[in-house]
Amino acid sequence: MYDTSKFRKGLKIEMEGKPYEIIDFLHVKPGKGGAFVRTKLRNMLNGRVLDHTFRAGEKVGRPDLQERQMQYLYKEVDNYCLMDNETYEQIYLSEEQIGESRLFLADNETVNVMLFNEKPVGIELPIFVELSVADTGPAVKGDTASKATKPATLETGAVIPVPIFINVGDRIKVDTRTDSYVERVK
Repeated sequence: MYDTSKFRKGLKIEMEGKPYEIIDFLHVKPGKGGAFVRTKLRNMLNGRVLDHTFRAGEKVGRPDLQERQMQYLYKEVDNYCLMDNETYEQIYLSEEQIGESRLFLADNETVNVMLFNEKPVGIELPIFVELSVADTGPAVKGDTASKATKPATLETGAVIPVPIFINVGDRIKVDTRTDSYVERVK
């Protein structure tokens, strides 16, 4: 069981027998009345997003999710093909099931596929992924003392701010929890 004080972005909870992922949350302490937590939840079975309010201290269930390591192979229309590393069985997940993880999902990346009642419901990326910069503006000469950033489009299509010394073709390490640049990879 999870208490509302343990809520964080990406936490998986169970409500009414269905697994949900917390997309966003906000603890609210009004001047009058009890505190509560506003959440935006994504149903992991069908991808639908709903808003739900919990009273502070309310407990929610922990879903019975199993994880299996699989390798991302390719995208086919709106479905993503993944292969089990042990049995070589291929499964397809919809764009709704993949969610925002698709922004950092590179070909041949190994991910954890979450199974609910033996049915795939989503993926969990590694905390750090290495991606190539596909497009970014030129570096500005002389602006090296400040922490200036510029937008960069990665090989997967995600756009994140990077330091100005990053060029097209550079490989960078990205934190998938915060969608932010970590370091340049040699």
